[in-house]
Amino acid sequence: MESALEHELIVREGDNIVSPLGLDTAATLRAVVAGESALRRYEGLWDLPEPFVASLLDFGAIDRALSARYGAERLAGYSEFERLSILSAACALDEAGIDPSSERVLFFLSTTKGNVALLETDNRYREEVLPDWSARRIASFFRNPNPAVVVSNACTSGLCAQIAAMRALWSGRCDRAVVIGADRQSRFIVSGFQSFKALSPEACRPFDRNRTGLNLGEAAATVIYARRRREEVTPQMWIACRGAIRNDANHISGPSRTGEGCYRALQAVLQGVDPGELAVVNVHGTATLYNDEMESIALDRAGLTGVPVNALKGYFGHTMGAAGVLESVLTMHALDEGLVLGTRGYAECGVSHPQSLTSRHVPTTRRAFVKMLSGFGGCNAALLFKRGGEIC
Repeated sequence: MESALEHELIVREGDNIVSPLGLDTAATLRAVVAGESALRRYEGLWDLPEPFVASLLDFGAIDRALSARYGAERLAGYSEFERLSILSAACALDEAGIDPSSERVLFFLSTTKGNVALLETDNRYREEVLPDWSARRIASFFRNPNPAVVVSNACTSGLCAQIAAMRALWSGRCDRAVVIGADRQSRFIVSGFQSFKALSPEACRPFDRNRTGLNLGEAAATVIYARRRREEVTPQMWIACRGAIRNDANHISGPSRTGEGCYRALQAVLQGVDPGELAVVNVHGTATLYNDEMESIALDRAGLTGVPVNALKGYFGHTMGAAGVLESVLTMHALDEGLVLGTRGYAECGVSHPQSLTSRHVPTTRRAFVKMLSGFGGCNAALLFKRGGEIC
């Protein structure tokens, strides 16, 4: 029996980004291209004793957009995290033009913390705190009959969810996969990162010599994938070609000093790929001392030094479970416009293996990129995207 891989490709049918820079992908991209950042300094928020810099959403705007679609009554009882996810999924479904209630559609939810903020007002076990609770409610909102899939693997969740969706499509488990990545910030999350001394008191500076740590952010992003036969794929379609997850189990919070897991993930997705094909490698780029250093080592080991590299945390902060979906979608749309987005905050190389970074947007005609992420516990993921059916 011939493998489906020989005849079918996984293509993007629709997407959306809900971010502090815009409630759709186009608005978010325009703001990024204009050099805008949603990072702001907050003092006294959630009664935290230390100020912090973050990118936070306007939930008034989100609720107005949802109410205009569905009416306020239908949204009663949904948490802010769930409403955020629903808005993003609804916009992506509009673009894809598919019926989300079909039994051949499967929902995936990527999140690291979900409704964890509920514990701050009622510190007891409740099913509503579990990500599966939210995933089921989000899928049910769209009247989908299937059990939703939750992917929560630290900062790599957004790529892991896309890889899980690709596997489900290739296996024939579904015909379309709706992958939602979302996270909402809270006292619980911010205080946790403060305890690590990982937060920067200013806007983050990925890979820069003067970086002082990360900023947190909140957002939701959705991408919808479908199987298509090779002959049906047009040059304008984005294809999720190959993904890899590699866990080096280096440390509960510290990345491998040799970039081992990240390097192995890159090695797996780049088999048979000429680095000259790549428009960019979109890295995790948290602007922490060890993450950026680790990624520079992994890129060097993978033979990617000289390929353009960018990090997007300077626009949104670290959006956790949303990051892998948001940054993949934004990179696709930027390349559609012929741009490699600049790394906001970068000025001077601060890693041992210099990479091709710039704060400026750079024109390109290349049609492929790699998205990579790393996370706590030594988890690492990479995914290769290409535009057009003839090159996967």
